[in-house]
Amino acid sequence: MRRPSPRRAAAEMEALLPVLSLLLVLLAVGWGDGAGAAWAMSPGGCEHVQSTADCKRKWLSSVPGNLQGDIEELLLDDNTIRVLGRASLLSYHQLKHLSLTKNRMELLEPGAFLGSRGLHALSLADNLLFTNYSLTAAALSVLPALRVLDLSGNQLNEDMASVLLSNLSSLESLSMARNVIMRLDSSVFTNLTQLLELNLERNYIFEIDQAFEGLQRLQRLNIAYNYMTCIVDFNLTKLRVLNVSYNIIEWFLALESDDLFELEVLDLSHNQLLFFPVLPRQSKLHSLLLKDNKMSFYQLLPNGTSLENVTVQFLLIDGNSTNITTVRLWDEVCYSNLSSLRLLDMSQNQFWYLPKGFLAKMPALTHLKLNQNCLETFQLSERDPLAMLTDLDLSQNLLMELWEDVGAGPALPSLQLFNLSTNMLQALPAGIFTHTKQITTVDLSYNRLDLCPQLAVLGRSAPCVDIRGLATLTRLSLAGCGLRDLGGHPFRGTALTHLDLSDNREALSGDLGWLRDVAVTLQVLSLRNTNLSSASVDFSAFQSLAGLDLSGNALTTLPASLGALKLRSLDLRDNSLTALPADVAWRPLGRSLQELYLSRNPYNCCTLGWWEALQRGERLRVPDRHEVTCNYDSQRLSALVLPEPVLRDCRWRTADTALLYLVLALPTCLTLLVAFTVVFLTLKPKLLKMVKRRCGVSSPY
Repeated sequence: MRRPSPRRAAAEMEALLPVLSLLLVLLAVGWGDGAGAAWAMSPGGCEHVQSTADCKRKWLSSVPGNLQGDIEELLLDDNTIRVLGRASLLSYHQLKHLSLTKNRMELLEPGAFLGSRGLHALSLADNLLFTNYSLTAAALSVLPALRVLDLSGNQLNEDMASVLLSNLSSLESLSMARNVIMRLDSSVFTNLTQLLELNLERNYIFEIDQAFEGLQRLQRLNIAYNYMTCIVDFNLTKLRVLNVSYNIIEWFLALESDDLFELEVLDLSHNQLLFFPVLPRQSKLHSLLLKDNKMSFYQLLPNGTSLENVTVQFLLIDGNSTNITTVRLWDEVCYSNLSSLRLLDMSQNQFWYLPKGFLAKMPALTHLKLNQNCLETFQLSERDPLAMLTDLDLSQNLLMELWEDVGAGPALPSLQLFNLSTNMLQALPAGIFTHTKQITTVDLSYNRLDLCPQLAVLGRSAPCVDIRGLATLTRLSLAGCGLRDLGGHPFRGTALTHLDLSDNREALSGDLGWLRDVAVTLQVLSLRNTNLSSASVDFSAFQSLAGLDLSGNALTTLPASLGALKLRSLDLRDNSLTALPADVAWRPLGRSLQELYLSRNPYNCCTLGWWEALQRGERLRVPDRHEVTCNYDSQRLSALVLPEPVLRDCRWRTADTALLYLVLALPTCLTLLVAFTVVFLTLKPKLLKMVKRRCGVSSPY
């Protein structure tokens, strides 16, 4: 066998070089893709983003040892790690943030953080640290830079918490939420002198005995969802935010002192307060939340009795000392400086009146919520204390009237949102909206009110609400007001974009002509349950309308004027529609719709072509599509997927109808043809003679 010459071999190799290079490139790409896929599918594969290693939900039973050594944040949430060993973090000297939430952590071995002593934030929430808490405490004690610690959901009691926190004087934020702490005393947080934020929500705390005395820098305290019954002699002057909502507190009494409290937000909502809280005399309070309690004022009782001079005495026992405090419970607010208060929420209580001068202490108030009480009257202006008020909610009370102080100045000049829904009002004070130059939203629903202008009744004008000329008003709700067929121009001078006329069965007995003043600006209109029929309303003037609610009416067909509108949302539920127009999907309405409600209508299963066309729309969403049904031989079937036998029978019925028309038309046509032929043959000679005489042309026959 002859060997190739060196020159020829070199030439052949040179010719093969491009091919070999291409093969190497393809192999490299394929290998890279394969390696990448293997890394992404590996249970222990962690994602690196700058200095963060994300190892969440990787089924890890230990800390990976092959991560980059310069990572500063390590996320190991939702794994199965049970023990953090001594060597677990030795390779990560730059670690600042470590999260181990939702593992099965039972133990942090002493020395586990020796390689990461610079740790700033540590999250150990939702583990089982109660099992070896003393050894875990030893491991935590070597973290001099630790600022944030989360021990939530570890079944820790107060004794365990005291041991775990004993050597963590650097902490600034601590969460002990969702544990089994029942009682707190001065031993639990003894050394936490730098603590700024403490979260104790969702425990079983029923008693606190000087537990926060040493926390001189504490600014935010959350004790929500516990079993506190009272707070007496509250003296945390540096605290800014206190949340004690969802307890069973009946009394809140601040320390009688002229010291300035830094308190800004106090949340006492969802408790069992009987009286308005006794607040610090001097504070920076701007938000007071008292929702869902049992509060009332007792100076005046509904039967006319006055308790102005009645006092209540509290007996305070502290060791061997006894102290008696006398309080006039309906008067405490007068001793507190509430000049900075901006939000007051007293909704869902038992107030039936507000004491004289109560709101005068709050000149900066912007949001006042008194909904769901028992108020029978409300004074709009008390020498102008509500000049800054922008949001007033008086809904769901027993209001029969609103009244003003004569000569007290313009009422509610800054008001923007006014909610009076679900009361017993029949009228509002004349000119109530005269000075409200910024009002945008008014809710008068479920009162027995009429809109001006009204026809005179027996020579007198019927009471009505005049909103004409409110140029800033954009949202108005008149649902359930018993409105009748309105005339005139009740909305003249407004620029309404949202109007709710639901549950007014007689408001639309005519046409929508009385809405013509807002037809150009109206964007959302609700006519739910207004006794509409298909032929009674013309929507062609409402070209700006984007949302329309026609549910709960008696529509048998879709109003033809809707086809030209470019609605984005349409509600047709609870009507009597048997079908929609076959071309609805190709009209401007069908092309613009994004949300359509169709359920609870008696559609015909054999005429659902419009439904199939709508389902093919890419942008259209039918939230109740699974509830859309149709009728077939006294059966109600889901329109989403009709059984094949039903579809086949519908096709036959359609074909039978066409055949029936053909059978009926054919004999008629044949009869007419035969009759025409007989008549023609009978009259043919006479016709020909008549033609011959007139035309003068001879013709043999």
